[in-house]
Amino acid sequence: MAREELGLNPDDLGSPWGAAIFSFVSFAVGALIPLLPFLFGAARDSSLPIAAMSAAIALMAVGGTLSLFSGRSALYGAFRMLLIGGGPA
Repeated sequence: MAREELGLNPDDLGSPWGAAIFSFVSFAVGALIPLLPFLFGAARDSSLPIAAMSAAIALMAVGGTLSLFSGRSALYGAFRMLLIGGGPA
């Protein structure tokens, strides 16, 4: 079906295990970023703002990087990712 409808060769596709492991590691690293101020003992009063700022910076970095693949402006991609990720938070 992949070959006939999508024009893909199933033998050229990546490993599902490799995709699963990479996805797990990516999500784990992304989830660790806002926890770092709490893990490394920042002052209790400043841990939450530091965590929020580090998460916002990481979201904007990911959005700006993804814009390289979409052909859009890096600034647009950064703020779009900030809204998408920061909205639920």
